[in-house]
Amino acid sequence: MSAQTKILDRMIRIEIDGSELTPNQVRLIRSLNTMLAHVMLTENEDEYFEGSAEFMRMCAALIKQARFTENLKDASNIPYAQQALEYSMDVLQEYVTNSKVVTYDN
Repeated sequence: MSAQTKILDRMIRIEIDGSELTPNQVRLIRSLNTMLAHVMLTENEDEYFEGSAEFMRMCAALIKQARFTENLKDASNIPYAQQALEYSMDVLQEYVTNSKVVTYDN
């Protein structure tokens, strides 16, 4: 699987090879992109907070649907998706507590 991002004038084009994704994963990725744009552009406080929470919920749903967890579901009783989400929340909480801001510049 591959992903590409292009900025054309004012339009950001994100291309993801979805050939190995399920239809539900593709729908979630589309919804995630839409919600991210909404959160970034809204001027309404309620929409900002509710949209942020919904965005994070969608991220969690995608993590739970990852191929990694599907391949190990029958071979192990280890709740990898739950562990990954708990770990992510711990790291996120650390960033929030320490007021760290992550900047990714390419």
